[in-house]
Amino acid sequence: MAQVPQRFFDALAVRTWCGLSLRALGRAREEIDAINVYPVADGDTGTNLYLTVESAVAAVEAVFAAHEVDGGTRDASGARYTSEDQDASGARGTADGPSLADAVGAMAHGALIGARGNSGTILAQLLRGMAQVLTERGDSAHTEGPGLRLALRHAATSARQAVAHPVEGTVLTVASAAADAADGAEGDCAEVARAAYEGARAALVATPGQLPVLERAGVVDAGGHGLVTVLAALVETFTGRAPGPVAAPHARVEPGGAGAGKERATGECAEEGGEGGPAFEVIYLLEAEDAAVARLRRRLDALGDSLVVVGGDGLWNVHVHVDDAGAAVEAGVEAGRPYRIRITHFGHGDAHTTGAERPPRERTQRAVVAVVPGEGLAALYTEAGATTLLARPGEPPASGELVQAVRRAHAREVVLLPNDADLRHTAAAAAEQARTEGVRVALIPTRSAVQGIAALAVHEPERRFDEDVVAMTSAAGATRHAEVTVAERQSWTTAGICQAGDVLGLIDGDVAVIGADVSEVAATVLDRMLSAGGELVTLVLGDEAPQAVADRLEARVREAYLAVDTVLYRGGRQGALLLIGVE
Repeated sequence: MAQVPQRFFDALAVRTWCGLSLRALGRAREEIDAINVYPVADGDTGTNLYLTVESAVAAVEAVFAAHEVDGGTRDASGARYTSEDQDASGARGTADGPSLADAVGAMAHGALIGARGNSGTILAQLLRGMAQVLTERGDSAHTEGPGLRLALRHAATSARQAVAHPVEGTVLTVASAAADAADGAEGDCAEVARAAYEGARAALVATPGQLPVLERAGVVDAGGHGLVTVLAALVETFTGRAPGPVAAPHARVEPGGAGAGKERATGECAEEGGEGGPAFEVIYLLEAEDAAVARLRRRLDALGDSLVVVGGDGLWNVHVHVDDAGAAVEAGVEAGRPYRIRITHFGHGDAHTTGAERPPRERTQRAVVAVVPGEGLAALYTEAGATTLLARPGEPPASGELVQAVRRAHAREVVLLPNDADLRHTAAAAAEQARTEGVRVALIPTRSAVQGIAALAVHEPERRFDEDVVAMTSAAGATRHAEVTVAERQSWTTAGICQAGDVLGLIDGDVAVIGADVSEVAATVLDRMLSAGGELVTLVLGDEAPQAVADRLEARVREAYLAVDTVLYRGGRQGALLLIGVE
């Protein structure tokens, strides 16, 4: 289906660009991963860029969802418009639809909080730099060629400033070349975007001559390749046609597909760095003041390399490679409040590994991949043999993160447990992506972690795949689930109106009990569930729930339900005060 071109850079153009970028990076991900040799040959640049843009897309879509009415967005007159509706001036009303500032602000924020890896963090700052220029226009419905030129220039400048020690031959070089080419372009947004793309592509071809490790590996810079892919999507946004294949003449992927070039580059990058480099990649979001971040930059620069700190206005994304991951996190604690902390050990076979190449690890036959809401449950699932993906409260994983978890499982067959009704579409998309990579995936629609526990309890890898899936699905389906939580705001529920601070008891996803005391609500919920029968009660206690709650429920079962057994787990920071399963 041909893309409807956008004549001006407005909110709808931002939405279109983000969507096209995500699809283009999805197609190019494996190719970009395969040529990733700098700064670390860990074969994940394409994936990290995809996840970063996926987060930006989600943020932009959320802004539009808040304004959409009956499938369209209303202009100032009240008439709906879609991507094909645009007046002669190109301006569209913003009275009931997102403004350009709304859209680019959401894009930048989404990329910032979802940035992954070195290149993803830099891309987030490029998008933020563009947004800073475009939001200065206030409530303006759109910008034209000159505004886009300024945005691209500020993007390149701010990204370079965010990197502690800029290196030429990287995505920074490609971004600067795009801005330079855009500066010389006259005309509308389409002309500016096309010039930026051509300038970036020419710079990408030249990267092997600027960075020896690229020249030895026979590849162009992976991050630069990703940026050219995003700029190609920008051209398509304004012209309706993609400018053609992004792959530059120097880009060479060796036989074997994604990651094949990674192993050949291993020794070369280690040679580039001498004895080797830092062992860990540390990434976290940080709430901190500007002065504290300036001190943090100096502290982290002394601890390691590949330091990139992006963001502003009190929220930052910090990326660094270090040997002492604890010290990097402690530095963040001293600066402000770090969260969404991710620590990755580069491990065997990465850019810091010296010596002989190791053969690829053999795939296991079958694995279980599960999304879990707390550290305690993650440990429980891991002990049972599952590969886990931790979902923080209010931070549901993206489909790309689920795909990465499936890859980490490294199995021919995977059983996927989303453990959340809201993740069903995300999990389905991840399963479909994994199938295109040759993995046989079965998605069991578990709606709670207690259903996942029941499914995992009957998992037998020695059984035929279909039989194992049927048994796990049956066990999950036979488990009723409930949770006890605290209302964040006043709301209408199936049990009546609740106020902020009320204790809510949800059974199978619906509010069934509203009260003031956690123990009382939990006991009422459990009695209602057991009134329909049951043989085993599973309790998962969150960090914020008092031990007395579990003690009371266990005593209640012993006294009133003699044939029912109880098992208690510690869930950690799982969001809900208590999870209950009855099977």
